[in-house]
Amino acid sequence: MDPDAVRTGARVPHGGETDRNVLDFSANTNPYAPDGVGEVYADALEDSRRYPDDEYPEFRAAAGEFVDCAPDRVIPTPGGLAAIRLALEITLEPGDEALVPFPSFGEYAREVRLQGASPRFVPHDEILAADDDALEDCALAIVCTPNNPTGDAADPDALADFAARCEAAGTTLLVDEAFLGFTDLPSAARLESADVIVARSLTKLFGLPGLRAGFAVATGERREALETARRAWSLGTPAARVGAYCLRQDAFVRETRERVASERERMREALASRFNVRSSDAPYLLCDVGERDVDSVIAAARADGVAIRDARTFRDLDSHVRVAVKDREANDRLLAALGVADGPGSDNSSGERETTDAEDDRRRR
Repeated sequence: MDPDAVRTGARVPHGGETDRNVLDFSANTNPYAPDGVGEVYADALEDSRRYPDDEYPEFRAAAGEFVDCAPDRVIPTPGGLAAIRLALEITLEPGDEALVPFPSFGEYAREVRLQGASPRFVPHDEILAADDDALEDCALAIVCTPNNPTGDAADPDALADFAARCEAAGTTLLVDEAFLGFTDLPSAARLESADVIVARSLTKLFGLPGLRAGFAVATGERREALETARRAWSLGTPAARVGAYCLRQDAFVRETRERVASERERMREALASRFNVRSSDAPYLLCDVGERDVDSVIAAARADGVAIRDARTFRDLDSHVRVAVKDREANDRLLAALGVADGPGSDNSSGERETTDAEDDRRRR
């Protein structure tokens, strides 16, 4: 990491609401976690009196099964962003350039700069068509699929072709698949190119952002470098144990994908009556509010007890908000707060939402 970049750098704004009385649509996390997580965590907490097994065989096996790759290609990390930083640490040197998509996850450019390198910004929907000269000039190219905040996923065949061109140019390709688990699309982990690194997060799909569990996938020299550079005991015992358990909950993943796809389309149609809404493959929708004041839209939603994401913090967006896709009842509250539908809680002046005992119990798990 470059000391000068650290001294002159800045934090990146993110979604996430700390007020528990506010319904949070600013962060794209599953409102549910798999049944049984609490029991797995409690057992792991007791075992936390000892250091974890730094080889993480159970976690690697579960992660490998989830993305269809050999377990020894999996590198455990404390979250997807840790996998991204680790990938950049072993790839970039001061003075290097990296192809960075925009509008996209703001941490990419920050992490590139922290290594003393420079981001070369490319529209997110054009990066797979970057010419060979650009690839040869850059040590790294980043693809986010589905892209955050636009929500569109890369075509797997086009991504494979791009990976081959990166390999021919000697450019490392980092594929951020933080939200790919919400789709049926295959992971780029199937591409056994020596120049492809995949970053995965368990935060979003399994509704456990505070657990901090994720992993990278690579092969050859890149895999060896990641394994050497990762911190010892990179996952705590609870994170490793719960993570391995979640990655094997196939029914939960199927139910989540079906719910998100159905609710996302319903929300898109409702929101389109007031805003310009992008199609999405992810658990969120990007809305252009047009000539309306973004601050007023955000404030009005919050007055109804709903937090939405100010998307102006993403490069090249100046009239946008982003909203997550949750469960039906919560989504109805969002739609009502944005003035596009009547939903449960729209006549509730206190902003409190009634929930069933079963839903409350599941959320606690």
